Amino acid sequence: MDPVLLHIYYQQNPQVEIIPKRVKLSVAQILRKASLLTFAFGFLIFLILYAPSLIFMALGASKPSYLLFRKAKDTPSTTISYQAKIDDYQPRLDTSLPLESRISIPSVGINTKINEMSYENYEEALKVGVWRVPDFGTPYERKAPVILAAHRYGYLRWSVPYRLKNSFYNLPKVKVGDTVEIIWRQRKYIYEVYAEGKGEEITDYSADLILYTCEDLTSPVRIFKYARLIRV
Repeated sequence: MDPVLLHIYYQQNPQVEIIPKRVKLSVAQILRKASLLTFAFGFLIFLILYAPSLIFMALGASKPSYLLFRKAKDTPSTTISYQAKIDDYQPRLDTSLPLESRISIPSVGINTKINEMSYENYEEALKVGVWRVPDFGTPYERKAPVILAAHRYGYLRWSVPYRLKNSFYNLPKVKVGDTVEIIWRQRKYIYEVYAEGKGEEITDYSADLILYTCEDLTSPVRIFKYARLIRV
C-alpha cells in the first residue's frame, strides 16, 4: 500500500491500546471486607457450637429431658434378671478420694459428678450433668445394674468445655475396651466397656454399668454403652 494512503488510513482508524484499570481499595474498604469475613466466620462457628442448644430451647427444656426420663422411668427394674459377676469384690477404701460420687471416662475426657435425684426432680440433675437413675444398683450394692444418663447437648448456658466434660456429648466415641472409673464412697470402681448399642430399649441388663444418652434432641433413639466391673 502507498505510504501516503497508509498514513491516512491510520489517522482515520487509530489503534487504541486498552489498559486495564487498577482497582485501588482504601484502607477503610479493606477493613470493612475483613470485618464482614470475620463476622461470617464467627457466626458459622457459633451455629456449629450452639445450634443444638438453641434448638433445645426452642423445643422447651423439658422435652429432651423427658426423653431420657421416660426411658429411665419405664425401665422395669423389678423384673430384671441380674447377677453381679464379682459379687464379693470391693475396691479398698481410699480417704484421699473425694466424698462426692464421680464418673470419669479418660478416653473421651468426661470427668464429672454423679447427681442423685428422684424421678420427680430428675431434670435438676440433668441440668448439671450426669444423673444416676434411682431404683437400680449402686457400685457398692450391686443388686441391679448402675444406670447413668445425661444429655448430649445440654443447655445454652453451658460452655463448650463444660459440655465436653460434664455431659455425654462424646459418649458415642466410647469404644469397646475403654474403661470407666466411678468414685463411690471413697472407693474407685473400674469398669470396662464390652458392648454398645443404639435403639429405644436397653437390651442387656446383665451389665454392671449402663450409660446412655439421646442420639439427638428429638429422636427416641438412645445410645447405650454396657460395661463390666473389673478387679484391679
